[in-house]
Amino acid sequence: MYIIEGYLNGLLISASLIIAIGAQNAFVLGQSLKREHHYSAALLCVACDSLLILAGIFGLAAVLEHSPLATQLARWGGVTFLVGYAILALRRAFFPEVLRAKPQPARSRRSVLLATLAVTLLNPHVYLDTVVLIGAIGAQQSSPLLFALGAISASALWFASLALGGAWLSPWLARPVTWRIIDAAVAVMMLIVAWGLAWP
Repeated sequence: MYIIEGYLNGLLISASLIIAIGAQNAFVLGQSLKREHHYSAALLCVACDSLLILAGIFGLAAVLEHSPLATQLARWGGVTFLVGYAILALRRAFFPEVLRAKPQPARSRRSVLLATLAVTLLNPHVYLDTVVLIGAIGAQQSSPLLFALGAISASALWFASLALGGAWLSPWLARPVTWRIIDAAVAVMMLIVAWGLAWP
């Protein structure tokens, strides 16, 4: 049972952070709509997320294993962040935005990959989400590896969806009601996870 729970925790936490309006998602969606190196861009996003998630979980796991104080700081820091993120998600649910791809001129695979790295690694939120938050929660799981696999799976599924179904997803992602539902679900899930982290 704990195997399924650990994997699902990673999947849901990662999904709630990745599936949000942002430059990275809009960029991959735009490449998908143009059918311009979109698979390469999506794969690079997954690779970056995977490396950051693994670094966060297993880097923090090594620290937490030898420091009860660091464990408590990570625990309550994670709870605080999750509750704050839930409040922001509820706010977005009441004032929804939409995800729209901006038109871009045709580019080579190299320039697309460099742009993908820029929108991924130059965004400070990616480190807060993957290394700090996912890392802190994953490091405290009974099986950090299963949690990491779940988190990486969420990234792979989301970016595969954008790359494979960009044309189909675009009208759906451009509807404010879609983001109301997504953000409300994210808020509820974040609060549930925060409760479980605070009182395991």
